[in-house]
Amino acid sequence: MNKIDQAKEYLLKNDIIGIPTETVYGLAASILSPKAIDKVFTIKERPSFDPLIVHVSSVQQAKEYTEYWDDRCEKLAQAFWPGPLTMILPKSDQISGKITAGLETVGIRMPKHDLTLELIKLLGHPIAAPSANKFSKTSPTTAEHVKKSFPNLFVLDGGPCLVGIESTIVGIHKNQIIIYRPGMISKDEIEEVLDTPVCYQESPVAPGHLQHHYMPNTPIITFDSNKKNELKSMCDPSHLKNPITWKLPSEAAIAARVLYGKFRSFDNERPSAILIEYDLEQLQDELFSGIFNRLQKASTFFI
Repeated sequence: MNKIDQAKEYLLKNDIIGIPTETVYGLAASILSPKAIDKVFTIKERPSFDPLIVHVSSVQQAKEYTEYWDDRCEKLAQAFWPGPLTMILPKSDQISGKITAGLETVGIRMPKHDLTLELIKLLGHPIAAPSANKFSKTSPTTAEHVKKSFPNLFVLDGGPCLVGIESTIVGIHKNQIIIYRPGMISKDEIEEVLDTPVCYQESPVAPGHLQHHYMPNTPIITFDSNKKNELKSMCDPSHLKNPITWKLPSEAAIAARVLYGKFRSFDNERPSAILIEYDLEQLQDELFSGIFNRLQKASTFFI
């Protein structure tokens, strides 16, 4: 039996598995298995008020599991699917309230990874999958990261994630488009496709909205290069005893791809803190918005 067939068997038996996507690895359950959905929340230690994202293998499948699909949805899907864009839409009755945390909307996307798309097609219906890590901790971007958190979990190994941070989440409303979570599909790109203004707003309808998220065990201190000399006066002295310093790469795509891997590798060295240095120009660059969203939530101090 090949790995995709094995993965399908686990899902059909009300179990959960690790799956690869282009963003991060997911902790997946069949949307038709309440038992498996419960297991996702339990094993991840995720609060029940935090909804899961549903992953589909086609635009047609997305339409079947949502109650609303207009020209804007079609344009976004044609431009960015498969890929790291999640749309928040009114859910169909086929989507359990367990998945959506009782909300009448669902986050839905088509991941850009051949193995997971093939798995969903073989299964015949979507899967629900948050990131495959303990709640609020650093997301996994390799199968090895998943296995470290969940040693007994079957993981469909699809190699390293090419995007590296979670999807952009967009709410589709009658009169406006709202980015609830920034990612590597930027506000400018979405506005260009839709030819309409887009705004930012965090909301409980989207995962990752809590203040602290994506955190390794080691404290992270993220700081502007121009304020390096102010670290001693602004931080706990214990954090500066034996830190590791890392300069955020100048290209956003590279920075996103390696970000969580750096969190994990530095954490393994057990430093007093992880110091992440950035340039002010990066903070002001729309392409880095998703990266700084993750850094602000993962950092003990953001300077």
